Amino acid sequence: MLRHIQSDYVNWFILIGLLLLLLEVLFFNGGLIITFIISIGAIYLGSKWKPKVIGKISYGVGWFWLVITILNMITFRYFLFVILIYLIVQYYQTQKKPREIKIKELLKQEESPQENAVFQRKKILDNRFFSSQETPHQAYEWNDVNIQVGIGNTEIDLSETVLPKGESIIFIRSLVGNVTIFVPYEIEIHINHSVMAGTVSIFREHDERVVNENVVYQSENYPTADEKIRLFTSMISGRLEVKRI
Repeated sequence: MLRHIQSDYVNWFILIGLLLLLLEVLFFNGGLIITFIISIGAIYLGSKWKPKVIGKISYGVGWFWLVITILNMITFRYFLFVILIYLIVQYYQTQKKPREIKIKELLKQEESPQENAVFQRKKILDNRFFSSQETPHQAYEWNDVNIQVGIGNTEIDLSETVLPKGESIIFIRSLVGNVTIFVPYEIEIHINHSVMAGTVSIFREHDERVVNENVVYQSENYPTADEKIRLFTSMISGRLEVKRI
């Protein structure tokens, strides 16, 4: 129901934007269409003549006027304002109550008792642009984790679950935010972390300034361990922290 309401809001914002664009073209900025045609024409001709100096000039001037025209449009400012308000509201909501990572049943067997049973694979998590996440604070059933986060913090506590025999996988892709993983002492771990700018803290090893690096860490008994975690993380900016618990 909530998603339906949110989609209705999005549709209304788009319709209002299209109406505003129509009003702007018809009543407030009649030369807008001509400017667009000239700019796109200059870009097209510039791409055709690009090896020549006149082609490069035409291409650059076309893009310049196109960008300036869009930035000066009332409709562009309207959409920019709507997006800004949406981001502020989403950030406020995630700070009030972080969304829990609810590990759901991954495989669900169909009711038909046939010998060749058919399994339906269910989605574990929803990808969110704004989302601070944490695993439940009570026991939960483990399934491999594969999530994408735009802006927000992620916390996974492996002490509240029972890992299966063999290697379990965690994928976390984030734009901006911190990732914290709590690992029991009996669990071995392999970490592959990629970051543009951030900090890394893995057990007793700390690096407060990591710039455009790929960090790989593997605990001593990982190759022979019965229960182990392979962690892949990537982020533009943020902190990776892996702690024993």
